[in-house]
Amino acid sequence: MKLDLAKTDKHYYAAPAAPVLRTFETYNYLAVTGSGAPLGDEYTDAVAALYRAAYGAKKLAKAADQDFVVPKLEGQWWVESDEPPLTVPREQWHWTLLIRMPDAVTPDMVSGVDFTQLTEGDAIQVMHRGPYSTEPETLARMEAFMHAEGLTMNGRHHEIYLSDPRKSADAAMRTILRHPVRRIAK
Repeated sequence: MKLDLAKTDKHYYAAPAAPVLRTFETYNYLAVTGSGAPLGDEYTDAVAALYRAAYGAKKLAKAADQDFVVPKLEGQWWVESDEPPLTVPREQWHWTLLIRMPDAVTPDMVSGVDFTQLTEGDAIQVMHRGPYSTEPETLARMEAFMHAEGLTMNGRHHEIYLSDPRKSADAAMRTILRHPVRRIAK
């Protein structure tokens, strides 16, 4: 039987329409870090490299009787500017693209990309429905929740892409948005 993290870890792969505070432990990922516009050449090459590595690890895990469903693509996003991130040209965005790996996958099973661990701890999580262009509305709700709860950012903006934009209509798109946070010292 194949392990499907999306089915066994709803805490990670599901989110309500209203922002909630959740805690995330340490997880293993395949990762590629780069910069530039989403869907630009560097981004597209990074996605291809991640999936090659993920399916290579899957093949090795299956041979060891530990088969799994390759999880969804994820991304952490940031800018190196004091300007509000969404005002910075997309060509200047930085990203780390990720695919979460089950515990059965070890660094020696991976080639061509980084094998890393990420611990986000407390984070605000919400389901964004619709095209990426309307994410600012959802991000504003996350920001309001963060301030109302006495929290501040404590890491990079994180997205989990539950829909494939090449196959889904804009209105049907689903993306989990996550902000690692910490309490504001009083």
